[in-house]
Amino acid sequence: MPVGKTVLKNVLLDGVRSFIQIDGNRFGVICPDKDGVMPEILLSDDPVIVDCGGKTAVPAFFNAHTHAAMTLMRGVGEDMVLDKWLNAIWELESKIDGPFVHDGTAVACLEMIKSGTLCFNDMYWHPQDALRAAVNSGVRSVISHVMLDLGDAEKAAAQKEACVALYEQSKSWPSTASFAVAAHAVYTVCEDSFIWAAQFARAHGLKLHIHLSESQKEVADCKAAHGGLSPVEYLDRIGVLSDNVIAAHCLHLSENDIRILGERKVSCVHNVNSNLKISSGHRFLYNELRDAGANVCIGTDGCASSNNLDMLEATKTSALLQKGWRLDPSSMPLDELFRCATVNGAKAMGIDSGEIRTGALADMLLIDTDNSHFLSPAPMLANYIYSAHSDCVDSAICDGRFIMKGRVVSGEREILQAGREAMKIFQ
Repeated sequence: MPVGKTVLKNVLLDGVRSFIQIDGNRFGVICPDKDGVMPEILLSDDPVIVDCGGKTAVPAFFNAHTHAAMTLMRGVGEDMVLDKWLNAIWELESKIDGPFVHDGTAVACLEMIKSGTLCFNDMYWHPQDALRAAVNSGVRSVISHVMLDLGDAEKAAAQKEACVALYEQSKSWPSTASFAVAAHAVYTVCEDSFIWAAQFARAHGLKLHIHLSESQKEVADCKAAHGGLSPVEYLDRIGVLSDNVIAAHCLHLSENDIRILGERKVSCVHNVNSNLKISSGHRFLYNELRDAGANVCIGTDGCASSNNLDMLEATKTSALLQKGWRLDPSSMPLDELFRCATVNGAKAMGIDSGEIRTGALADMLLIDTDNSHFLSPAPMLANYIYSAHSDCVDSAICDGRFIMKGRVVSGEREILQAGREAMKIFQ
């Protein structure tokens, strides 16, 4: 954990030149810079002072659904629908090992840092290797044990045992990493395993990460198998859904599904680029889920389906698509959109972050606005989301310390080279 204090000066925050104090790994005093003179309260304890050169401070992105190591499967299974794509991916995954997942996750962390994401909610194999890569990168992570038994009782029993063992190990993980339980989906996890995963997660105060109502086929198959119940209705009937659930996709929903997700305060993750690319659907019901009481977040999904981990791109596309299919430019307003990508994601993952405020964990970005995308009288946030590209992210602070300065991340060349070597496993 960082020690001491840092003061950022000459930084714009909400359009106002400000001082931002970081006390250990949390934000301390935040105040306007009215005359260029630093208040005495900021000078106590001999802080490190960083001149931010007029850059703009914004909260970091929180990627609420990823399969991080899939950076090394980018572009696999192009032009396939979901069920065929899954078969192609599962064939590749039969060849991967822990070192592959470590190197792929390290590449993912590098990509996320450089595009402004400082926390990700991961669902993938070899979680301890993913954890090691995330911790070494300096970002926050929610690392899950994955339940995917395909109805095999022996496999289900082994996965439960492994989940308990990893949970015990997670008690010694660094504070930037959290453990979660993942139950892949209603079509890959038997009912007993789903119930066990939900009960185990609630008993230990953990998040439960699932895929939910991603495709029309998933919904139709679930109704056929469970007496007409949709995936949402089925999981609610067996007691899975609650406010600790992070549900990726939530794309094909009835009015009753939306009511249930809202009443249970489920965090629903929109993965717009993945959904569009695999043609799972495009009518994500943001307004309806928000009004029902669900916590709506944004994710990228894995690079094998979305091709990148750029949350700025995903955030922009989420809003444009909502406005387009609804024929309503007021849908998904800018401030709500940004909260979906930041503080709502942090809330889903149980992390006191996602906004720059006194007392919150010190995770933030410094945006370089000295380029054509910000030459506009429009609000900075509008230019950031709708005009700029992620290379405007100049620096990143996670847990109170710089993990990127001037777009330089330590060890970048080595990370990329290790990724290249790891992909030889498929040759």
